[in-house]
Amino acid sequence: MPRKIIPYNPNLKELARKLRNDSTLGEVLLWNEIKSKKLNGYDFQRQRPLLNYIADFYCYELALVIEIDGMYHHNSEQYGLDVSREKELEEYNLTIIRFSEQEVRKDMVNVLRTLKRYILEFEERLNG
Repeated sequence: MPRKIIPYNPNLKELARKLRNDSTLGEVLLWNEIKSKKLNGYDFQRQRPLLNYIADFYCYELALVIEIDGMYHHNSEQYGLDVSREKELEEYNLTIIRFSEQEVRKDMVNVLRTLKRYILEFEERLNG
């Protein structure tokens, strides 16, 4: 599948690097499960600038963004920002899957099951 270029704000590159170095435990745990093409052979990047945002994890082959939400995502202001961010990313035909930090820490089996189900459905659409 040809790579679709999604523009990004180059000013975010330094912040993305800092976020990679200061990952939450949930981000580290999930990264260990999906890095090096461990998840069905797909290549994920972490803390990837997309548009004016930084996605926690991004796979261009799957058109997939994975976000791990900490406690601050529960306040109404942050929720509104998350919704508008998702709408902008969806304009580039990206799918956003969100997990809470607690889900990733305590229920990795179901997090990976959700991601594998998305991959299966994606591949069926692609080949079907």
